Amino acid sequence: MKTLLDHIEGFDLSSLSKDFTGAEPFPHIVIDNFLTPETADALLKEHEEIGNGDGWGKYYHYNERKLGLTKLQKMGPVTQDTITFLSSESFLKWLDGLTGIEALLADPDLDGGGLHKIERNGHLNIHADYLAHTTRPTWSRQLNLLIYLNKDWDKAWNGQLELWDAEMTNCVQKVDPIFNRAVIFRTSEKSYHGHPDPVLCPEDRARRSLALYYFRDEGEELSLKPTYYRARPDDSSMKHNLVALDRLALRVYSIGKRYLARLGR
Repeated sequence: MKTLLDHIEGFDLSSLSKDFTGAEPFPHIVIDNFLTPETADALLKEHEEIGNGDGWGKYYHYNERKLGLTKLQKMGPVTQDTITFLSSESFLKWLDGLTGIEALLADPDLDGGGLHKIERNGHLNIHADYLAHTTRPTWSRQLNLLIYLNKDWDKAWNGQLELWDAEMTNCVQKVDPIFNRAVIFRTSEKSYHGHPDPVLCPEDRARRSLALYYFRDEGEELSLKPTYYRARPDDSSMKHNLVALDRLALRVYSIGKRYLARLGR
């Protein structure tokens, strides 16, 4: 059986790298059939078998409504092995070849990453991700890797990943979250993305994904830059105000989290 490394190395890295670098509105690539079929099927099965109360954290506030699981030991064996591979030196080297970013680091904490589940009426407002790791203050965030695990996803259920331009005036790309599709993109202060429309899947379905984030150690403490949410241009003035208020609350929370991490050293 083909290994994950063999499968990944079978992609045309030179072509993918050119597509990544030239993509709009910011460097990104969409790769279908990213994992071997056997691995993707096993990930979905294990994702579905984890009940809502078994280690899932609730990200419930105005700007997002989703469930997340960051504890590796709570995940199934194939999921653990897949995350281990996607954190390995061989895969980091492949990411370097794709993106041109050297000295990438996987996040052993899976802070904000891991397994994601968005149930009916869940959403994630447009945002630029946090750029300095909350508890590892010298680490700068460089890349996101999202792997979708949704078979037979209906577009009418929403959940498309929206990629917006730096001025937040235009949605440049929409990516359907279909099964075994990966999205890899460069993170920056202007890499605005999200899926803000409520997910309308049936009650017995959910928008499922595996999310991994990659960093670089800058060797000095970075200023804290938490997730920065934005309302869309056509959203109501009320929504613009509520997004901003929730954004402020998140900043206070992030500062507190970094401070508590220092106390725990």
